[in-house]
Amino acid sequence: MTKTTERVEAQWIGLDWGTTNLRAYLMAGETCLAEARARKGMNTLATRDDFERALFDTVGGWLPQDPQVPVRVIACGMVGARQGWREAPYLRAPTTPIGEPRTVPTSRPGIVVEILPGISQDEPAEVMRGEETQIAGILAAEPDFEGVVCLPGTHTKWVRVAEGGIVGFRTAMTGEIFGLLSERSVLRHSMDEEWDEGIFAAAVAEAAADPAQAPLAFFRIRAQNLLHDTIPGESRARLSGLLIGAELAALGAFRDAAAVRVVGNATLAGHYAKALGALGQGAILHDGAAATRAGLAAAYRALAPGRAT
Repeated sequence: MTKTTERVEAQWIGLDWGTTNLRAYLMAGETCLAEARARKGMNTLATRDDFERALFDTVGGWLPQDPQVPVRVIACGMVGARQGWREAPYLRAPTTPIGEPRTVPTSRPGIVVEILPGISQDEPAEVMRGEETQIAGILAAEPDFEGVVCLPGTHTKWVRVAEGGIVGFRTAMTGEIFGLLSERSVLRHSMDEEWDEGIFAAAVAEAAADPAQAPLAFFRIRAQNLLHDTIPGESRARLSGLLIGAELAALGAFRDAAAVRVVGNATLAGHYAKALGALGQGAILHDGAAATRAGLAAAYRALAPGRAT
């Protein structure tokens, strides 16, 4: 976990509380003064009481010395799931990305946590928690934006944005499938930590052209490694390219846009941008953490204290 080296008291605190990690932002208006990160995500916490302990362990140094002084804490992500601190019911798409939060009191009188809701979709059935806050961050900077946003991750989201809100979205489990195949299947014996861009682009094009053949291409990665010389990064890049290429083929109609906004960390977002480029589609990159902070700041502005119940 990282913390500031000198004491700075919070005006408000933003939380991106996921399955694995808790990311906290010390905020003054829309300016981030400091960040902290801890491996205290939802899946690491056994009880609801553990959430409060994790919060104060992470941000305690930012809180006013007087425990009666109020500090707003606005949270997004899996903290609002059914297994989280307190469930924040989904908004139903089409909808604006910011909705009424569910409030959670704490043992410190000045701290009430406001948990933002996720978004659901009835047909086809879909849910998201956290990505909607990143969409809010994009709209805060570009209120008139309309188009397609890709948010790569364990479960990659593809979101259509129009008229200031989310009108529909799809989820691809590409990241989780890649993790399972590269770390827990026979293909793990062929993986290294290198990466070959040319092989990645070729695999994207191959899978996008004929996605039905992608399942037959996976084991060839292992066979190629056993029977022929392979270069460093070949196996990892080929597996990723096949999976992302098949994903892009499945979403061909959904991602119809001159350029897709890709929101995430530089490495993974960069892979998606290059995959889109290999298929002749443009991409505009956005830093995922910056989009989350901007979305939390938009919620801070939009939600007056004490409105939610």
